[in-house]
Amino acid sequence: MIQTLTSTLRFSTMAGLAMALAGCSMGGMFGGGSSSANLQNATATPQAVAQAQTNALPVIATECPPIKVRLGGEAMYYYGGGRVGDASSLQYQGVIDETSRNCVVSNGQITVNMGVAGRVLLGPAGKQNSVNAPIRFAVERDGQAIFSEKYTIPVAITPPAQMSEFVKVVENVTIPYLGGETITIWVGFDTRG
Repeated sequence: MIQTLTSTLRFSTMAGLAMALAGCSMGGMFGGGSSSANLQNATATPQAVAQAQTNALPVIATECPPIKVRLGGEAMYYYGGGRVGDASSLQYQGVIDETSRNCVVSNGQITVNMGVAGRVLLGPAGKQNSVNAPIRFAVERDGQAIFSEKYTIPVAITPPAQMSEFVKVVENVTIPYLGGETITIWVGFDTRG
């Protein structure tokens, strides 16, 4: 009982001290300090405004194109001996777990960083220590491809693990943007030769 009372008093004292310190530091922020009078009448010169605009980061796009996994590209399967569809012959499979993109608009262009995260899992017949995951990123504007690139991502699988994750980010893909176009970012496994 005494220990609980001591702990409660110690906590109350610490909380009171924290509030007192916070109150002291807030005075200057809300007009209690002498520096606030100097800031109330401050105005920026045209040169300062121009410099700030030059140094400002580009505006983030309000409508960043969606990123979608291409139908049929959400997974890949590799079977031994050409025995496609035989679960006992599956050596490995890859799956896409997440996609992401980030866009910045500047001078009539959208600059896109796009990424994908996924996993490679060994199957019943799998003994690989490394698998290459073929990932394709593409950008379409009004149904026409304006960017398409295939990346081979080495994925190490260290025994006794039966799976490993991978991440691929493609940076600074520039898309001319006039407004009103339908732009889509596509990603998926591309196992074609």
